[in-house]
Amino acid sequence: MRVITALLVSLVAVAANPASQRIIGGSTTTINQYPSIVALLYSENGNFFRQHCGGTVLNNRSILTAAHCPFGDHTSRWRVRAGSTFANRDGNIYGISTFIYNPNFNIRSMDSDIAILRTSANIPFSNVVQPGSIAGANYNLADNQAVWAAGWGRTHPHVAAGSEQLRHVQVYTINQSICRQRYERASRTITANMLCSGVLDVGGRDQCYGDSGGPLYHNKVVVGISSFGVSCAHRDYPGVNVRVSRFTRWIQNNA
Repeated sequence: MRVITALLVSLVAVAANPASQRIIGGSTTTINQYPSIVALLYSENGNFFRQHCGGTVLNNRSILTAAHCPFGDHTSRWRVRAGSTFANRDGNIYGISTFIYNPNFNIRSMDSDIAILRTSANIPFSNVVQPGSIAGANYNLADNQAVWAAGWGRTHPHVAAGSEQLRHVQVYTINQSICRQRYERASRTITANMLCSGVLDVGGRDQCYGDSGGPLYHNKVVVGISSFGVSCAHRDYPGVNVRVSRFTRWIQNNA
């Protein structure tokens, strides 16, 4: 097991839905427990920004997130809120200068759903803003390992509003073959670049709309980026994350 942690680049992630995802079945927490997480704010008109996705601090100018979150948008429609427990207040807000999408990202299949946002100003580190520790290329993540998802997304798949306070939930890594078989029923392909998490055949715990792009942690290491799913907290369909260890070199080269 190898973890890359450095001042300039730290690596790891969790699951989401193409519309943005959520934390269901968890509990409230604070930014002090997850200083590497940030809220990504979106505005249609460039004036009124609200939390829409999550991200992970890589260094003073780079945020790791899901490519589908800002895909097709202009940088002026997005902001980063760092250092706050709350989705839409406190902390500090930073503009975005550049979107860097993985060249293999496919919006239809959601494969390689990973991007880096370059902020327009340096983000100072503090007790509530820290770079995340990112899984190295050889990070060994077995099946049925406890992992933690965090974010400000919906707390129920049928409730439109997300959570104003940061929430987290413990879920488990799901066997890749089993996850692939489940998603074949939904005509979706689970690739080697994806990591499934949830409580299989039970459900009730997951990320949801608004959690997309946010981190999935294993022993405080970011192993996933919330990407997509079938509904939220579905008993038959685990959440799907970007498998961060498959993109360690790309993250290092672009952060």
